[in-house]
Parts: sequence; structure tokens; C-alpha cells
Amino acid sequence: MDRNNIPNWVLALENEDLEFIKNFVLNSGSLKEIAKIYDVSYPTVRLRLDRLIEKIKLNDSLENEEFIKFIKRLTIDDRISVEDAKLIIEKYKKERGQE
Repeated sequence: MDRNNIPNWVLALENEDLEFIKNFVLNSGSLKEIAKIYDVSYPTVRLRLDRLIEKIKLNDSLENEEFIKFIKRLTIDDRISVEDAKLIIEKYKKERGQE
């Protein structure tokens, strides 16, 4: 893959997220094995995976409005929850007549 064609969702991830994905793939997606590697509980790994999935979804979106980007960045930086971000974006779109 050409470095210029790396998807934005990949570029937005932190190194620890990329390392987690690498370990996940190398262990065939076994959350049990990932829990052993990180010496944490299965629910902790599940939560981290769920948060990573949400980060990817938010970054993979094709929406380019600055306000929406700002809200997504707050979520990625763990300043607001994913649920709150979704509510804010839904309200914003509704008021703009996009839904």
C-alpha cells in the first residue's frame, strides 16, 4: 500500500491502538489470549476493543463538516463519551435538516 493512500482511520489511531490491533490479528482475534498478553481481564479487553471499534467508525466516516470533526475529535481524545458524541451529532444533523 502506498503510504499516501493510508486510510484516515488508521492515521488517527495511536501507537498503542495499532499494537493492540497487531496483537489481536497475530492471536487470531482471541480476546482470551489478548487478556493474557496484557495481563488484564477478559471484560477489560472487550471494553478496549469496543472503544477501538468506535474510534475506527468515527474516523472512517466520510462526513467532513468541521463541527462534526470537532465532536469526533473530542470523543477520540476521551473528553466526551461516544454516546454523547452521537447524540450531539444527531441533534446537529436534525437541526440542519440532514436527517
